[in-house]
Amino acid sequence: MGIIKVENIRVFAYHGCLKEETKIGSDYRVDLKVEASLQTSAITDKLSDTVDYVFLNRVIKEEMGIASHLLETVAKRILNRIFNEDQMVTKATVWVSKLNPPIGGDVERVTIKMTQKRKN
Repeated sequence: MGIIKVENIRVFAYHGCLKEETKIGSDYRVDLKVEASLQTSAITDKLSDTVDYVFLNRVIKEEMGIASHLLETVAKRILNRIFNEDQMVTKATVWVSKLNPPIGGDVERVTIKMTQKRKN
């Protein structure tokens, strides 16, 4: 097994339960860790034998572009797409952070973390 991480993906999106959040948008940070067998790709040096991090980044950007009330919903969509579209991934964890959330007070970010494993 091996781990591929795509970290600190910065996205502007329109998530939130407040009407203002869905109109003016906000800055987000997404981090992703996927587990897969990397032994074959380490030998073959072929992109087709590994998990393409360009694909992972694209999934995150596309799913973040769909407005949702909850970050949990966005995280679940990201995980579902990864597992549906890349059979090599055996486990994935995604962190979705809203930067400077409108919750009153000086809060840098609010983060949700969700993990999913492939069912055999």
